[in-house]
Amino acid sequence: MRMTPSPKRSALLALLFAGLFCLAAALPASAADAPRLVQKDGRYALLVDGKPYLVLGGQIHNSSAWPSELPQVWQSMAALHANTVEAPVYWEQFEPQEGHFDYTNVDQLIQGARAHNLHVVLLWFGTWKNGNNHYAPAWVKSDTRRFPRITRPDGELIDVFSPLGRNTLQADKTAFATLMRHLKQIDGDQHTVLFMQVENESGNIGSVRDFSAEANREFAGAVPADLLAAAARQPGTWSQVFGSEADEIFQAYHQAKYINEIAAAGKAEFNIPCYINVWIDYPPAELPQRQLDQPGIAYPSGGAVQKLVGLWRKLAPAIDMIGPDIYTDDSPYYRETMHAYHRADNPLWIPETGRSDSFAKFFFYALGDGAIGFSPFGVDQSGWNILGDEPWKAHSYNYSLIGPMDREIAQLQFDGKLKTAVEEPGQATQELSFDGWQATVAFGFPQPDGRRAPGTKDAHGSAVVAQLGPDEFLVTGIDASVVFHLPGKLPWIRSQILTAEQGAYENGVWKPVRLWNGDETDRGLSFHNTPEVVRVRMQRF
Repeated sequence: MRMTPSPKRSALLALLFAGLFCLAAALPASAADAPRLVQKDGRYALLVDGKPYLVLGGQIHNSSAWPSELPQVWQSMAALHANTVEAPVYWEQFEPQEGHFDYTNVDQLIQGARAHNLHVVLLWFGTWKNGNNHYAPAWVKSDTRRFPRITRPDGELIDVFSPLGRNTLQADKTAFATLMRHLKQIDGDQHTVLFMQVENESGNIGSVRDFSAEANREFAGAVPADLLAAAARQPGTWSQVFGSEADEIFQAYHQAKYINEIAAAGKAEFNIPCYINVWIDYPPAELPQRQLDQPGIAYPSGGAVQKLVGLWRKLAPAIDMIGPDIYTDDSPYYRETMHAYHRADNPLWIPETGRSDSFAKFFFYALGDGAIGFSPFGVDQSGWNILGDEPWKAHSYNYSLIGPMDREIAQLQFDGKLKTAVEEPGQATQELSFDGWQATVAFGFPQPDGRRAPGTKDAHGSAVVAQLGPDEFLVTGIDASVVFHLPGKLPWIRSQILTAEQGAYENGVWKPVRLWNGDETDRGLSFHNTPEVVRVRMQRF
């Protein structure tokens, strides 16, 4: 016999369920949640299993995501002390015949990453790779009528697909959505894959835009309303509205819409973050081998280069972030480029950078600017490297220093509690300001008694300082010393170190191993060439 609950019991049950719902809504993200980007007070974090995650990445060579290459990939990731591997998925391998998909590479990559305690960022090499179409399947490449190419102004066709080609878009979209559906099946509850790169350095190398008859007809017509709104322009033809930049913006508009549609289709299958990487616009002084600073020659036309980041963010909302690939070690230009992509509407993420030691210091600049991750390119030992035989010892040291506390560092970044100091030539000391305290960072080791800090010969010193409480800090660095003092006062005036514990985090808990004092503290907390972290408590008196 079925019992009907009394009105009083029904009211109590309703109240209980409402309370449980409110409690669930108030709880932090659970481990079941897929990776996602969140924003707080202008800062971004990548949440993985409900907690901020810092990508200490290494991108492998273009042809290293094959099962035959993976053993050396895992060895290289261990040597780098990376927590994340960036690896490509090749459309030509994934869909060798139309509608027939081969999951071999992807499955072995993800299984291997799990076995080696790594996360994965997958790079979709589809319609575009470095401004060309070289990773499309043969059945796509060979049918120029169905999958149209870019037409140059002289009428010649080049090996780049036109973004106006709906058949190409549909084919790429189907393949990418199939990949994402498969990833959800094999990784939806394990979160090995953090996010997806959609295409690679997209755009045209060889022509500023498509000059086919179809493209020219559209170019002669009115600029679409959504682009006018995004660019805050008045109606007119492309040339009337955008003048000398009309060709490049025409390409960028169609390219952004194309990639947005692919990303949206993929996220409908598996809703994890998607980003694009960018072959940036270098001034000729930075890369003198490229004398012409023109779209389609110096960089792939249509990409989200520095001047077009804002437009891309509006035109491609399914793309969660845009990351610059930076291959110049000129410090002012590197930092200027980071600032161009670190926006209120765009997290800072460095998906590719140089692997040589001269690029290692920029990791600390990125860390201090709140980057969700950093990744040098070509760090596996494939036997071939476009960058030459460059060592990456300094990147490995950086990761060995930060890796054991990467989750804590990511949380401190997100909370706005972390700052970095990075040495530049002629700048042997820097000052960091915190709530109630100052930290003087001096570069060079050892610090001489009573003399100015010497700096390092190649200006590679760095320091990381995070405020854990009103008078408590987490400190580490490379060839640097850190001295805390009250604002406007010299060190040791009205303040002192209570304790300086060297230690490490284990499962989120700080574990001290010894106390620093005397020579380890009298000239500041000094860090040289051994990864060490100190938790210091200061006192005012």
